[in-house]
Amino acid sequence: MRLIDLLHLGRERVIGCWKVGDVLIDPGPSSCLPVLLEALGDERPRALLLTHIHLDHAGASGSLVRRYPELEVYVHERGAPHLVDPSRLLESARRLYGADMDRLWGEFLPVPEARVHVLRGGESLLNGSFEVAYAPGHASHHVCYLHERTAFVGDTGGVKIEPESLTIPPTPPPDIDVAAWHESIARIMAWRPERIVVTHFGSSTEVEKQLAELGERLDQLAGRAATEDLATFTAGIHELIARGAAPEAAAAYTQAAPPDQIYQGLVRYWHKHRDPRSQTRGSAVS
Repeated sequence: MRLIDLLHLGRERVIGCWKVGDVLIDPGPSSCLPVLLEALGDERPRALLLTHIHLDHAGASGSLVRRYPELEVYVHERGAPHLVDPSRLLESARRLYGADMDRLWGEFLPVPEARVHVLRGGESLLNGSFEVAYAPGHASHHVCYLHERTAFVGDTGGVKIEPESLTIPPTPPPDIDVAAWHESIARIMAWRPERIVVTHFGSSTEVEKQLAELGERLDQLAGRAATEDLATFTAGIHELIARGAAPEAAAAYTQAAPPDQIYQGLVRYWHKHRDPRSQTRGSAVS
């Protein structure tokens, strides 16, 4: 098992792609594709396991299938249509990232439908070497994978920049669900993994401690977002990072989990939670 640092925007420890044999878990954005391909060298991956289709996790999927036409791509059923036709996904993302989108993420090529394998949770993949659990909360189409007592948890396990101990829940719009996230944390714990692996960035054998901190902080930040304005909330996030992480890791935390997006996602959650009839139109994945 190997962690490939994709050096997002030239910075270390922001986005990682995990390689298990000839399987890649979350290949990252196509803006990082040259780094990933250099790390792979002559090795040809046979499968992509996507935790979810957000651009920082899955943006390079179509580009990789174009390069390796036999590549198999596994994704939750709610995300699969947006891999095949990413137009709504990209429209939604452009509203969030604006003029920075191409610089941050590069192109997002469609994945041919024939290469897409739809997941619902509960599956056993690749000759039984990976178990799948449906794990919404960060995204309604999020899944996690268990391989030999290691749980690959994407963003469900939070942002924890190795070797720091601080864990932050990344809560960008559009479909944060705090209650569902707690259920997903419990589902991961039920696996009793020896190690959890996150995309941002690294792994930890302190599974229970990390997930407990994640759940507590998710509730704390959700409560603050319900009462604070954007400036107050984001100042608090910057202070949290400054207190909890070394200075050289602070930029990686804020790049992996931008404080303004943490706020926006939680405000949207409360908007929907308090009035279920209130839905912002144009959500790429709901």
